[in-house]
Amino acid sequence: MSEVTILKIGGSVLTDKREEGKLNQDRITKIAKEIASSDVQNLILIHGAGSFGHPIAKKFGLDASGKQNYAGAALTHEMVKELNKIIVKELVEDGVAAMPVHPMSCAISSKGRLKEIMTAQIELMTDNDVVPVIHGDVVMDLEWGTSILSGDQIVLHLAQRLKAKRVGVGTDVDGVIDGEGRIIASITPKTFSNIKPLLTTPKSVDVTGEMSGKVSELVRLAKAGIQSYVFNASKKGNITAFLRGNIDFGTVIRSD
Repeated sequence: MSEVTILKIGGSVLTDKREEGKLNQDRITKIAKEIASSDVQNLILIHGAGSFGHPIAKKFGLDASGKQNYAGAALTHEMVKELNKIIVKELVEDGVAAMPVHPMSCAISSKGRLKEIMTAQIELMTDNDVVPVIHGDVVMDLEWGTSILSGDQIVLHLAQRLKAKRVGVGTDVDGVIDGEGRIIASITPKTFSNIKPLLTTPKSVDVTGEMSGKVSELVRLAKAGIQSYVFNASKKGNITAFLRGNIDFGTVIRSD
């Protein structure tokens, strides 16, 4: 398998997280066109759940450790599948050979941490120039029955497992922002403990930790020797630049 590029687009970019099930269609259309025009090979696309996942998961208490609400989990899964379907359709219409991958059917967690996700079909897709489109989801959990699996955990797991050459996380802000609105240019495992208290917390409902949780996963990745970038996926041209390896903006999370 050739080295892969992993791009994760946050739910805050794709949806309006203040209102359940509300799309940001203009951004979805823009992102699909940028991916299509980049001609990147061996791409894995991961997206957050946004307003298609967080509000309903919160309503059913799925953010609580050990909360076993299987009906709520099923309804949440159906909602995030709907968002995934919309994104895949947009990509296909722009000429991208994209296919959905639903973690509920191929991943297992333990106490809220991803333990295993099947990668054989993902590798086969990329080998055949297909873009797997994976999403944050509710999955079966060995200890809790079910738990929420964030797209950020999927990024960490797949980047390590598949030895990704490029990892990017697109958000709706210009990088990792401190408490005074300044972009933090770089983060390392050594500096993260001092930076973590400075990260801003959004007012929208989020059951996966938002920026602090996102960077925590990427710091784990940096410890494994894989560099990643956090940047604004809402700005025209940023996704294309990242996919082509021309990124000089946002925040880099590196090993040292």
